[in-house]
Amino acid sequence: MNFELRDHTADIAVSATGDSLEAIFGAVADGLAAASCGEIPGDTGERFSLAVSAERRDALLFDYLDELIYLRDVRVELPVDHRVESVERVESADGSPEWHLEASARGVPLAAIDAREVKAVTYSEMQLERIDGSWEAYVVFDV
Repeated sequence: MNFELRDHTADIAVSATGDSLEAIFGAVADGLAAASCGEIPGDTGERFSLAVSAERRDALLFDYLDELIYLRDVRVELPVDHRVESVERVESADGSPEWHLEASARGVPLAAIDAREVKAVTYSEMQLERIDGSWEAYVVFDV
């Protein structure tokens, strides 16, 4: 586990580290799942894929986490066991640069767990930076 949950006034924060962008995005997503549920069953739920694009790297992290919260609500499943296959800078259809992520997660039915509602990801104090060869992230969630 490359993340740590931290209390943050009325919210909760995830501090994470990783050797690559894929690792750091996955670690923060795993932290979101841990903030939502203390104990995640390992024998239930099916994997699903998702893709997210944004114009900046930090916006991609925000949009990825926001999409996981949205999918939780729409699918009535908590996304867990995150696998981020790729995070890369690409050229959009109009020729401008953008960031793109390909990932998957396992959806655990909310009825199978005792989950706390994480309402939203915030830009408040958000950090995503490379320090001494590894990536560090800090993200605050509204609970």
